[in-house]
Amino acid sequence: MQVLYTAEALSTGDGRNGHVRTTDNKIDAALAFPKEMGGSGEGTNPEQLFAAGYSACFHSALRMVGTKAKANIDDSAVGARVGIGPNDEGGFKLEVTLEVTLPHLTRDQAQELADAAHQVCPYSNATRGNIDVRVIVAED
Repeated sequence: MQVLYTAEALSTGDGRNGHVRTTDNKIDAALAFPKEMGGSGEGTNPEQLFAAGYSACFHSALRMVGTKAKANIDDSAVGARVGIGPNDEGGFKLEVTLEVTLPHLTRDQAQELADAAHQVCPYSNATRGNIDVRVIVAED
């Protein structure tokens, strides 16, 4: 693979109750376990960061395939929900739901573009076969 860009981040402190910073300082954030997992909730967490990254990446892929298909992708949006829970081995696993909004297309057209985006999005390609990812089209 020819690498076009490399992002770097460093986590310090107590892992999920620590700090994360990218080498260019674009992200510089305190981390905390969410309240739902017994933490203070007073910082961001890896699931929020993953949801932000996946939604932005998927939205970019959606806009790319939509432009290629000459579809009206104005006012498009992608929301990501990342869930975490225990797995059978004593660790944890993730699940993702991506909600696609394409208000100027029929539900079938929107689903077709969402499915195409799921095939080209780097996050989708990285997670495929590893975690459950649902891609849904938002209700009108």
